Amino acid sequence: MDVKQRTARSLVSKLSSVSEQTRSEALSELRLTTKQDPDSRPIIAEAGAIPYLAETLYSSSHSSQENAAATLLNLTLSSREALMSTRGLLDALAHSLSHHSSTTSPLAVQSAAATLHSLLVVDSYRPIIGSKREIVYSLIDIIKSPNSPPRSVKDALKAMFGIALYPLNRSTLIDLGAVAPLFSLVLKDGRVGIVEDATAVIAQIAGCEESEAEFARFSGIGILIDLLDLATGCSPRIKENAVSALLNLVRCGGEHVAADVRDMAAVVVEGIKDVAENGGSKGKIKGVALLKVIEGEFSNESFHNSYYNDAQFENST
Repeated sequence: MDVKQRTARSLVSKLSSVSEQTRSEALSELRLTTKQDPDSRPIIAEAGAIPYLAETLYSSSHSSQENAAATLLNLTLSSREALMSTRGLLDALAHSLSHHSSTTSPLAVQSAAATLHSLLVVDSYRPIIGSKREIVYSLIDIIKSPNSPPRSVKDALKAMFGIALYPLNRSTLIDLGAVAPLFSLVLKDGRVGIVEDATAVIAQIAGCEESEAEFARFSGIGILIDLLDLATGCSPRIKENAVSALLNLVRCGGEHVAADVRDMAAVVVEGIKDVAENGGSKGKIKGVALLKVIEGEFSNESFHNSYYNDAQFENST
């Protein structure tokens, strides 16, 4: 047994100590080790640290919560399968997120949300995490809470984006009330990074049948159109996300939604052309596609096959 293995086993054994100070010191050292030494991560996971770290998320100690959540986040960089196979891990993350305004430290909340985002990189984990309604609801609650720190909001949005990449999760996000706070962030939050992340989630959620009615409740098409007005000075990423959202709405809603988009988008054609001409490689394709919608060149079947039969393209906003 080499030094790293012995050290990992020693630290993990201390996590079950009756001494709070011993546990606290071990958590702090595990956090530092998994941050600074990538090679140690799988060794620490194999030594059995994950169940103890998950249990620590229920602790009343903010420092213990923070160290445990940060260590779990570090472990996702090399041991995602070990985390997902640990019984109760998602429940512990849900607990951490659901108490974001009361007993959980903001830093622990941020690490918990970032842990989910890292796990959601794996396609097969998206339906599993998306089926945990407490997780989805808690993420939504974080972004709509006026007291949430900006970092918590950004990490929650990134986790929501990962969840929304799985098509069947989009209706769950809508059902649990994600649309209203997302558009509220777009309208009221002046921080460019947060608006960019919010529109990225909106673009994904737009890709389901339930989006049409829910977006209509909050004048969603009108808000997205406004983002494409050159006078608003929105970032290129926001404009590309708006184009992506409108295309997803048209794809799922058909000709009558395309007609609505045509009617409203006439005043922002220059903004759409800007995306088509100056956007990223995929943004340009989206811009051209939306211009075709406005010009009346819409066929649901050919539109779907031409612009949405590429998973990487659809997943990129």
